[in-house]
Amino acid sequence: MKRKTKDKEKPKRTPTFLLELPLQVNSQQAKHLHGHFEAGRHLYNALLGEAMKRLKRMRASEAWQQARAIPHSEKQARKAAFTALRKEYGFSEYALYNFAKRARTTWIADHIDSSTAQTLATRTYRAANRVCVGQAKRVRFKSKGRGLDSLEGKQNTAGIHFDLQNPKDGNQGWLVWMKERYSAIIDWHDPVVQHGLRQRIKYARILRRKASSPRAEGADRNGYRYYAQLALEGASYQKPKHLVGKETVGLDIGPSTIAIVSKQGTARLETFCAELAPNVKAKRRLQRKLDRQRRANNPQNFDEKGRCKKGHKIWHDSQEYKATRSRLASQERKLAAHRKSLHGKLVHEVVAVGNTINTEKLSYKAWQKQFGRSIGFRAPGMFVDLLRRTVATTGGILYEVPTRSTKLSQLCHGCGVLLKKPLSVRWHECACGIGPVQRDLYSAALAAFLDLKTLRPSIAQSDWEGLETSLRAAIEVLFQRANEGQSLPRSVGIPYAGARLPRSLGDIQQEPGSPDESQEELARLQEPPCF
Repeated sequence: MKRKTKDKEKPKRTPTFLLELPLQVNSQQAKHLHGHFEAGRHLYNALLGEAMKRLKRMRASEAWQQARAIPHSEKQARKAAFTALRKEYGFSEYALYNFAKRARTTWIADHIDSSTAQTLATRTYRAANRVCVGQAKRVRFKSKGRGLDSLEGKQNTAGIHFDLQNPKDGNQGWLVWMKERYSAIIDWHDPVVQHGLRQRIKYARILRRKASSPRAEGADRNGYRYYAQLALEGASYQKPKHLVGKETVGLDIGPSTIAIVSKQGTARLETFCAELAPNVKAKRRLQRKLDRQRRANNPQNFDEKGRCKKGHKIWHDSQEYKATRSRLASQERKLAAHRKSLHGKLVHEVVAVGNTINTEKLSYKAWQKQFGRSIGFRAPGMFVDLLRRTVATTGGILYEVPTRSTKLSQLCHGCGVLLKKPLSVRWHECACGIGPVQRDLYSAALAAFLDLKTLRPSIAQSDWEGLETSLRAAIEVLFQRANEGQSLPRSVGIPYAGARLPRSLGDIQQEPGSPDESQEELARLQEPPCF
């Protein structure tokens, strides 16, 4: 009798974190790397073009329309039909592996190894698959000016891999790729680096970033700096200064502000990335300068009123224009790095209060249509992603509750009445005695006391007395900052700095730029909703 063999278990996914190390690259190595990245760009475009051709043929077939006609309730039949179509037309990750093998037999094989080619095939398949399932409308090919800036291997044994040696005179690390060894700059006194290099390396990635100028320190003649990014197994290093609280925290996240309230009474109302305002002004000056240079170099493309003409146009870019464009790109990179740093700092401040966090689940993509400039500048979605990862590493939980069930901005916990408020009403006050209290802070307080089973807040009268004092104190802090010259957040609803704490709905001024309320709406809001 043959023995029954157990099915092979799928490898379990382990937690991963990244460690980035700068590389020392001489002029000859930089020249080779430039050729490698350019070959990777050509291969990426070829793979992406092939994937889109196969997707187009698959969508044009009759079997595709028949598969789409299958009701969504018949999940198994629908899934089997689309799986058969993908197999028939070769629209899969492994089918693109075979195409990459054939495409790599030309001059590209001198620059890209098989492992790196497979990772490029994976990236192109994911981009094309997003179009296939409706998550994206189109794909983007890599142009020469904005080419491929990262290449990675599949494992740390072949292709792009990191070699950490321990000679007698000290430790040294090398990024090895295509018969080249690039020395890594390692600060062994940094505890983050020490912790990272003690973990198992899953795979390595080589990055290049544009410096502010070609003459910048560590940049090659094309103005690039190179880095080794290691994907390591385990959890990232937790610095001693980053404490982890044990309270329950409620958040109310808006397009430009965040309200933070804990059960113990800690309350804050902060503006996302307020320190970025001076940098944004410098960016706008560069954008205006770029537009002036573009118009001066191409007067034939604009009419007498300064409007861009329709139809095909030929654009001429001067050297000064290219230099300004490079400075603007450098300013964008600085803004992105500073924004991420400020978000990380705020995340650690929230986790220091508590690592059990309640917030409403929001669609930040929908906000982009209504508050596009604010979302691009403040990036609240990035903050939530960083918060989710940080809370997971500390053993906490981030609960994102549905807004349709909770309706925290419409609820009064004192009488339990739901009253829909327009966005221009920034303060909550009810005839049952609750308020006036700032709307975002009140929603965050309700989220902190939210019962996750019933999705209703449960706040005792004794808890609310101390909590209301904390919410008022948070507003007083904002007024004190305004008296020192800082501007109040627009979510407060009071545009000028010397405003006093409102005590009734009649004292609350509407936010500038928001629609005025009609007399009937104000009368309805002033009516006691609990009777």
